[in-house]
Amino acid sequence: MAADSSETDASFDTAADGPLPVGVKLGSTRTVLYYPDEDGDPQTVRTLTCLATYEDALSGSERVVYGEQAAEEYPDRVQYMLRSGLPEDDDRADLAGTFFRELVKNQKIPADSAVVYAIPTIDNEAGLDNLAEVIEGSGIGDELVRSFPESLCGAIPAFGDDLEAIDEIFLALNLGSTNLEACAYRHGELMSPFSTGAVTGNETDRQIANMIEEETQGRVNVDVETARGYKEEHADFDDFEAFTDVIQQPGGGAHEFTIERSVMDPLDGYLDDVVDEVANNFLAELANDHMKVYQLALGRPIAVTGGMACIPGIVDELEDRLGEELQRDVDLVAPDRPDLAAAEGAQRIAERLTDD
Repeated sequence: MAADSSETDASFDTAADGPLPVGVKLGSTRTVLYYPDEDGDPQTVRTLTCLATYEDALSGSERVVYGEQAAEEYPDRVQYMLRSGLPEDDDRADLAGTFFRELVKNQKIPADSAVVYAIPTIDNEAGLDNLAEVIEGSGIGDELVRSFPESLCGAIPAFGDDLEAIDEIFLALNLGSTNLEACAYRHGELMSPFSTGAVTGNETDRQIANMIEEETQGRVNVDVETARGYKEEHADFDDFEAFTDVIQQPGGGAHEFTIERSVMDPLDGYLDDVVDEVANNFLAELANDHMKVYQLALGRPIAVTGGMACIPGIVDELEDRLGEELQRDVDLVAPDRPDLAAAEGAQRIAERLTDD
């Protein structure tokens, strides 16, 4: 797998090689593209789902920057248009469309491509319609455009090197920034989809920011983006170590502080909430509606994906806590990169569809 990048530039000769199979996950925090280069090697593009506009000093025309560049250069007016997981209104749909067109143009994704999108299983008809407009206006996917549930796409790399997940009965958990999603699949058929915005990576980030203020007795206030950075860099259920950082004081000078509890305590609460939602809401509903699928699926590995699943040790800890809550052994399996898995699985589907 290629290194994370928002600058990957690979050419592809569609006339010689057929349509380029592309997997896309338009995420609330980050967007991922996954596709092969001209040698067939996988390329990954991973960038923040945000943009900013500015006026060109010479021509006076409006210019667009996106991703990490937008967040770094224009923090005062950068816009994240998919914070809820979907574009909620026309304005956010327009911004998402601009962002995605700029991204695929800069990556030179050809119009004559086969594109599969990994989309959230959220009961939000208006948001899904807006996402469909973003997809239709992207300028790519002339050969094929399809959408599949994000949790199914993410499970594909977790179960093997091909599309073995499509032939299985299994459960999938997506630990995302804006939603916790849980689904059952029976040979690709989505059953008893469950989604909640009450247990999220974003809420955990806010709790980390609040706890830092509390732990430092009000001397340190950080924004949510900084809290997310601390989580992504330091959180570890296997071997967390306290860390120090330095902030600049408004009146000048610097203040050094140490974080011992403010990252892992919110994550500990997050896992407890995940277990409660999965065991007492999702699984209870699944058992009520599809008892046989429930029995079969719990005897097989449960796929875990999403950005929160990247935290070291979190999958093993979730396995232990969920098993204890259910009073039975459970087996959780995650892909090597849970945050990239949905785009990779979508790309495999696109490749299969173009081969058929």
